[in-house]
Amino acid sequence: MSDVRPFRAVRPAPGMAEDVAALPYDVMTAEEARVVAGDNPLSFLHVDKAEIDLDPSLDPYDGRVYERARENFASLRDEGVLRKDARVHYYLYRLTMEGVAQTGVVACPSVDDCLADRIKKHELTRADKEADRIRHVDVLDANTGPIFLTHRPNAPLAGIVSDWIDRHGPIFDFTRADGIRHEGWVIDDADVCGRVSAAYRNIPTLYIADGHHRCASAVKVALKRRAAQPGFTGEEEFNYFLAVVFPSDELRILDYNRVVKDLGGRTPQVFLEALSREFEIEASDAPVGSKEKHVFGLFLDGRWYRMAVRPGVASSADPVDRLDVSILQQRVFGPLLGITDPRTDKRIDFIGGIRGLGELERRVRTDMAAAFSLCPTGVDDLMDIADAGKIMPPKSTWFEPKLLSGLFIHDLK
Repeated sequence: MSDVRPFRAVRPAPGMAEDVAALPYDVMTAEEARVVAGDNPLSFLHVDKAEIDLDPSLDPYDGRVYERARENFASLRDEGVLRKDARVHYYLYRLTMEGVAQTGVVACPSVDDCLADRIKKHELTRADKEADRIRHVDVLDANTGPIFLTHRPNAPLAGIVSDWIDRHGPIFDFTRADGIRHEGWVIDDADVCGRVSAAYRNIPTLYIADGHHRCASAVKVALKRRAAQPGFTGEEEFNYFLAVVFPSDELRILDYNRVVKDLGGRTPQVFLEALSREFEIEASDAPVGSKEKHVFGLFLDGRWYRMAVRPGVASSADPVDRLDVSILQQRVFGPLLGITDPRTDKRIDFIGGIRGLGELERRVRTDMAAAFSLCPTGVDDLMDIADAGKIMPPKSTWFEPKLLSGLFIHDLK
């Protein structure tokens, strides 16, 4: 049973959503964010990545960064750019990319569901990244970036969402330069909100698709505030956090490809021979982007190859070991290249599939020795691994399109 509830969102005033909305803080560098925010003082990057308004030499974890974020957030509210709803609502957020739409419910799941493992994770988190978001949430007294959750399909909930959209107009509807359309709705009927809550009570498990650091930080802020308020009731806003919850059958995971800086001292031909012990390798005259599990593309020495796992290599009963990212790590990166910890090894880099195969070729022609394209990890794989209490290798999933920040914000007070 999932404890999910409506909330009073802080959100852009009518007509301002497109100017406010920004990509998540962790998908771009400060330099890129400065360019993106440009001359737009309404961009939510001034809140989520406030170092763009300070001296570039300043440590992004300096206390002045969080204080500037608080000031910028307050300014947007004082000027009426962001407004808080008078009553609690559920909200709907639809993203459409290349004609494929996914619609999620914007809501507040319970911190206790995270602590009880009813909201399951599939990634490890880094302490420094957690600390950053803990401080950001604490100083702003708000969840500013939504956590991307999913669940197995639920027909009653899907019916409620579809019916509401069919009968009501959106509160925002805009298409960004990348071609992705963003639409939002407010469910302002108390009876319908009650039906949404009831539907979630029949969903046993939610899964973190993206936003593990934001989720871990929300939990730790709640625990910190509980410790400071021994008489807490559980109804305080800090016991819940901001999320957009999607049915798994609408999600799109793109490939998360790899490039490596060297071949472990081997020539390209010797490297191919080493690979051929566990992969069937065939040269290709065209780029190889894999849509089939256990089949990889390899760009090496100016040429593409198709790499198919030989029979028996991917036969493990462990759902993590069967992942293509695990096969590459266990059969190529570790034994052949000595890359034992891809989280920290500087000889490997990761490229989201949204950048295309041309980016793999460009990297190999400039600063890398070889590139590997992978079949996207399946949503069912993610949920099966989370259900088994296991952790996926780093950079296993690339969700696209990205949820924008600034469209819905959750106050903790």
